[in-house]
Amino acid sequence: MRDRVFFRSRCAGMTRRDSVRVGALTGLGLSLVESLAVRAYGRQARPPAAKSCILLWLDGGPSHLETFDLKPDAPTEVRGPFSPISTTVPGLEISELLPRTAQLAQHIAVIRSMTSPLGEHGLANHYLLTGYHPSPVIEYPAFGSVVARIRPGNSVLPPYVGIPRAKEGNAGFLGSTFQPFSTGGDPSKEGFQVRDLSLFPEVDASRLNRRMDFVRAFDLYKRAVESDGTSVGHQDSTFERACRMITSPEARQAFDLTAEPAEIRAEYGPRMFGQSCLLARRLVERGVPFVTVTNTGWDTHDGLVLPLKDGFSGAKVGVGLVPTFDAGFAALIGDLHARGMLDETLVIAMGEFGRTPKLNPRGGRDHWPRVFSVVMAGAGISGGQVIGSSDRTGESPQDDPVTPNDLAATIYTLLGIDPAYELVTPDGRPIRVNQGGRLITQLL
Repeated sequence: MRDRVFFRSRCAGMTRRDSVRVGALTGLGLSLVESLAVRAYGRQARPPAAKSCILLWLDGGPSHLETFDLKPDAPTEVRGPFSPISTTVPGLEISELLPRTAQLAQHIAVIRSMTSPLGEHGLANHYLLTGYHPSPVIEYPAFGSVVARIRPGNSVLPPYVGIPRAKEGNAGFLGSTFQPFSTGGDPSKEGFQVRDLSLFPEVDASRLNRRMDFVRAFDLYKRAVESDGTSVGHQDSTFERACRMITSPEARQAFDLTAEPAEIRAEYGPRMFGQSCLLARRLVERGVPFVTVTNTGWDTHDGLVLPLKDGFSGAKVGVGLVPTFDAGFAALIGDLHARGMLDETLVIAMGEFGRTPKLNPRGGRDHWPRVFSVVMAGAGISGGQVIGSSDRTGESPQDDPVTPNDLAATIYTLLGIDPAYELVTPDGRPIRVNQGGRLITQLL
């Protein structure tokens, strides 16, 4: 199939004149988010719809050539050990290791022309998770921290959760208040409990409440001193929010996977990634704006078949990285759709880069940021499409290259956040959440 080529419009931010127009549109019955969509996409476009986001972070750099951008007609050293299969979308083929995802292809959009200049894990992580090139003078916040800052969610559950952690997804200059809450542990294990979600034996509720009162009084005094004696409004401290979680039955229920029917848990698969996806669904269902599920092990420099397909030597049924991803991802998309939540939940599956077009002497692939794939679904995204393409060997973008900066602008817009929204660093410097990224308009 020759991938379709689309064109994107540029969003350079909101001027004062634009804000006046937004005010007028709001008076005519359009919300701010809808107004931003009209400005960014034109009046025929669908406005952003996502209330929350689930980011499936495939840490280490998944191979596009073994997942969503196979090259069956390329030379042997390029095409690798796996074959493509058809999907529910005519002409769209993906890896044979993704049969369940193939049956839900009408819900997903595959970007095959992601491109970045950064091939080192730490630097590439930062670029993909913030939309900003790493800087020696400022640490930019990850998507989840920005969302937590702008859309704090409900008063009990944290606005940004990492399962088991949000690797590299830090708050940067926004500070510790907007760091992700890490669940720790393995949700697939019997007796799984979220760390730091229970009282120490010697600390009862009344003692905890006294500590909360002390911290609240101290915070109010500190803010009054810092503002030269001017009274300031009360804001939740990190400690106070943590205390509310510990004492809240709602929080405990949100993290309790045993409340799920056995057949639902089975759909997600028995392994850590699938059960983490299920936990992510429970959290967004209860109002958490941003959840990151981190799946490690994708840095496959040696022998692709064992880590990607088999999982262990002698496996009769593949339980490697790709089949495990297939089960969890397909279950998540299908479950969200069945519950009527897919249109209001943005789902993203990506890593920091792809893998080299040619197999190395060890039968693996090395780091390759020049072109790779990202998969998105939900949030009103038009599924069943491929955006951009790589060349015949998966070495470079062929059509419609998409940068991490473009992806960031699109993610923020889908979540109803103006890419030109300004955050402020501790020293008073205004920083846009996105600088100059182009919107991937065909997603809408």
